Amino acid sequence: MRIRATVAAVSGALALSALAVPAAQADDSAASRADVAKVRQAAHAASARAAGKPYALNVSFSDFKIAKTVKAGTTNHVATTVTYTLTHGADVNIAARDFVTDPIIYRGSYTAPDNMLYGNKPAKCTATNATTATCKGTIDVYPGDHELRNTDAGTWRAAAEATAFNGQDPAGETFDITKVGYKGQSGLGSTLMQRFSKLTVDASPEPVKKGKPITVTGKLSRANWDRGTYNGYVEQPVNLQFRKNGSNTYTTVKTVKTNATGNLKTTVTAAQDGYFRFTFAGTTTTPAATATGDFVDVR
Repeated sequence: MRIRATVAAVSGALALSALAVPAAQADDSAASRADVAKVRQAAHAASARAAGKPYALNVSFSDFKIAKTVKAGTTNHVATTVTYTLTHGADVNIAARDFVTDPIIYRGSYTAPDNMLYGNKPAKCTATNATTATCKGTIDVYPGDHELRNTDAGTWRAAAEATAFNGQDPAGETFDITKVGYKGQSGLGSTLMQRFSKLTVDASPEPVKKGKPITVTGKLSRANWDRGTYNGYVEQPVNLQFRKNGSNTYTTVKTVKTNATGNLKTTVTAAQDGYFRFTFAGTTTTPAATATGDFVDVR
């Protein structure tokens, strides 16, 4: 899992990912996930050997912007862009090859998170003046790697961090953590992490005689991060909508609730040619979904 672990030697604040910077920044093509993991492991071992803790780096973060929602399915990689402002003292060289900063989102508390996610690469910063820079990074999510649990759906809070290694090699035998500068700042914003949803519809029979019943069925399902599958979303209100042939506007016919397996079933009277669809408004944990309209020929 890429859930960020904290290092006790840094008073529960310095994240292991920050220690991966030299490897990630030495090559503009970015280290592979496996390479970064190896560096983090080496850094952890170095931190365990080292005494003391990093000094407080003279930086702060503001104007943190992230998407209002992040929708994750069961397998596909999801990336969302984050921007923020980094303000730093004149003694901090953000252009150094071993300076790194990155955005984070977390569940629970920042110092003892239930879960934490970040980007594959450090953020890139562009100086706007001698002590201020605009930074852009990503939050990368890999649901297929079991980074998320169903209980993670909902509000995640945002943070950012910066580390100045000042020539210290975290994988080296002489690594001195007291010469490393670090600053982490939580509570910068929030986003909703949602379980991706799917909605289907089928109207039959086709064709149908005018005045006869049409049965409309479908299913509302959402990502199950615990199992890596899609399962029915139960007891949820879903609108059945109709668009007559030749029109661009759907109107709501009735509201139907999903059953214990997420399935939908209702009947309407055939009146004219047109398209039926189901639409779901969404919840805090699950995004909205709309099925593709199914055409019925009324004769």
